[in-house]
Amino acid sequence: MLKSVLTAAILAAGLTAATPSLSQAADAKGDWVRPNGASKIRISSCGGSLCGKLIWLREPRSDTQNPDASKRERPLVGVQIVQSMKPTARDNQWKGKVYNAEDGKTYTGFIELTSSNKLKLEGCVMGGLICKGETWTRAN
Repeated sequence: MLKSVLTAAILAAGLTAATPSLSQAADAKGDWVRPNGASKIRISSCGGSLCGKLIWLREPRSDTQNPDASKRERPLVGVQIVQSMKPTARDNQWKGKVYNAEDGKTYTGFIELTSSNKLKLEGCVMGGLICKGETWTRAN
């Protein structure tokens, strides 16, 4: 009887280890593609945070909307658009800043790993009252 209980416990432990939770199985770090396929962003560690920079644009262009006039001629490829994301109280969610090259503004932002291949990004105004976002897909 004891042997069968031990065997069942070992099997259960093995099954639990073989089917990890999202936080154990997935990692937000990696390359991500926007829904329109026009750009790729690489999420990586930066200190104790997560950051993301543009690594590819279908139509390369400069950072023309940047509020800092000295940066308007720089190429957007290489620009950090996801900044200083730190874990929140929610599993698989981080909060920091998001730079929107379309309008040159930096917003409070969230990224949330909704599955191992989906990352939701939101930029918010008014203290998080109004948020707009999109879901990125992990690049192959």
